[in-house]
Amino acid sequence: MSKEKNICVIGLGYVGLPLALEFSKKYEVVGFDVNQSRIEELINGYDRTNEVDEIKLNKQKSLRLTHQKKDISDSNIYIITVPTPVDKNNKPDLKPLISASKLVGKNLQKNNIVIYESTVFPGCTEEVCVPILEEYSKLRFNIDFFCGYSPERINPGDREHTLTKIKKVTSGSNSQTLDTITELYNSIISAGTYKAKSIAVAEAAKVIENTQRDVNIALINELSIIFNKLNIDTEEVLEAASTKWNFLPFKPGLVGGHCIGVDPYYIANRALEVGYHPEIILAGRRINDNMGHFIVENTISILTKQGINPIGANVAVLGLTFKENCPDLRNTKVSTIIERLRDFKINLIISDEWAEKSDVQKDFKMEPKDLAEIEIQDAIIIAVGHKEYIKLNRIDFKRILKPGGVLIDVKSIFSKNTFNNLDIIHWRL
Repeated sequence: MSKEKNICVIGLGYVGLPLALEFSKKYEVVGFDVNQSRIEELINGYDRTNEVDEIKLNKQKSLRLTHQKKDISDSNIYIITVPTPVDKNNKPDLKPLISASKLVGKNLQKNNIVIYESTVFPGCTEEVCVPILEEYSKLRFNIDFFCGYSPERINPGDREHTLTKIKKVTSGSNSQTLDTITELYNSIISAGTYKAKSIAVAEAAKVIENTQRDVNIALINELSIIFNKLNIDTEEVLEAASTKWNFLPFKPGLVGGHCIGVDPYYIANRALEVGYHPEIILAGRRINDNMGHFIVENTISILTKQGINPIGANVAVLGLTFKENCPDLRNTKVSTIIERLRDFKINLIISDEWAEKSDVQKDFKMEPKDLAEIEIQDAIIIAVGHKEYIKLNRIDFKRILKPGGVLIDVKSIFSKNTFNNLDIIHWRL
């Protein structure tokens, strides 16, 4: 491997763009994305993911942004950071990964290294991606070219745990490649690196990070359903339980996004392929996927108890993204709330202070309203804990809710005494 490193990052989303920018501080980097409009926006200093500001984008002269496939041919290190979603049947959708592997394979030269960061099931890099690289390059794996896997750990919207501050797991197809990849990431990651024993170990480590969170949240979601039927406030239970030193502070809620809501299906499907049916993982997914319906059932029940006919009721859903203070709509489970509300012919309003309006229109087939436009609703469902909603006060609620109206506080933003002496029914998950 040449000492001169010319890096190409394939896929410039939440993972690839910050990575390309960081590497461009020390190396020549080509940032490639098949989405031409995405490249044009980035060249103009606009990042719709809100992870990188205009100054940072325009400052790095050693970063070349392109959608032209011919522009990546001079690279000797390829880092693939494309999405790895699931299909409508929750099966791993490897089409973007396969397409990226074909592209790199066509440009691969002797002694090049290909590093995968996309979340995959254990064995995917060597069993799925490497054969594609060999076929399209006509080169031999671990003789003419080499591979590694270094799982992404980007947390969208998190300004504290950023790329360079999170320890990076590295792996390589042989010991020399592992050393080269580790040295490469150590040059930008201040938190340091951890050498996994194999590519498969690194792949498995990634999927269990988010699977563990998914299962733990599913447990709390199931408990919140039980507590709701027992007329016990879940938040009060969690506050009491958290006084023990080793209690894990998970909260109930919607579990979507491109990681926690997806990764468990990758390991689950891999388990099924080798003849094992994963009970806990899939049970956790079922519970979390159904929380939107549980929230709507309670909304309808409370409206009815208030003497408000759910059919044609005025209901506003605040927050559409998969997590707070982030514009990412991918695999958001707020969609399950909206779909179920539509079954009741609700007069529905949707709003989000972070998501791009054009993206909302595309995904939800509705025109979103600004928070300031919303008034006198029968019910408000705060589905995402954006900072703008946390700041809502009693005067705001008098404007957006009619007397006797219902506030569904999915994220338990507000305490129970917030609405003392207000004619508002407050329910929290």
